Amino acid sequence: MTSIIAKRRAVHRQLSQQQQRNEELERHTFQLESLANLGSATAMIAHELNNLLTPLANYAELAMQNPEDRILTERTLRKTAQNCRHAATVMESILTLADAGRSEKVETPLLPLVKCVFDCLCRDFGKDSISVEILINDNLLVWAVPVQLQQALMNLIINAREAMLPKGGKLSVEASENHSNVLIKVTDTGCGIEKSEIMKIFDSFYSTKRKNPSVQTSGAGIGLALCKKVIDGHNGTITVESEPEKITAFSISLPKKPQA
Repeated sequence: MTSIIAKRRAVHRQLSQQQQRNEELERHTFQLESLANLGSATAMIAHELNNLLTPLANYAELAMQNPEDRILTERTLRKTAQNCRHAATVMESILTLADAGRSEKVETPLLPLVKCVFDCLCRDFGKDSISVEILINDNLLVWAVPVQLQQALMNLIINAREAMLPKGGKLSVEASENHSNVLIKVTDTGCGIEKSEIMKIFDSFYSTKRKNPSVQTSGAGIGLALCKKVIDGHNGTITVESEPEKITAFSISLPKKPQA
């Protein structure tokens, strides 16, 4: 009898240790996905920062060649200040999104979180023939871990952009609320998802990007799985509807802040 009890205790101990290891791996995986998101944005960030810095160098050279031209000097200084503010906003957004260790939910306006994601991507989507529409009320609040929700939204926005390459389309991020939930929808007019794949896209390591030759990233199939993990962790839901070559819409429902 004593031997059986000892074996059970040993098994329970092993299970507990395994569970702790799994939880640690999940935390590491989320942090890696944060870096992966930033990696996906690196080329766009480098390109756009170059677009900010190149005109400054040209203006500075021109101003030095014409020191007596006060109007040109003032224009150069205004452009320098403007582009430096823009670059600072981009870098601040990147640092914010890179910090995936925060886990405290707060009630915060949703619109700045979405704008921060686009700032971090640092890409004029119009250059890809993609129009962007953000339909979110300034006063709409969401109860969430801001960085985690931004990670989920960044995944959806990056995926939407890639789904519309190279022909372009329309990307829409809209939100509304009812008495108990905040509803967020990310819609694109890209290549869509086949019905046979809809049930699989939230599975780890399943990716449809490999089928799109216009997408340079290989698609590890982790992004949407972690999107679902983030939303599940907020006691919310995420669903998708898609019609190939027409439209794809990811819908997120998050509960509002519990009443005191």
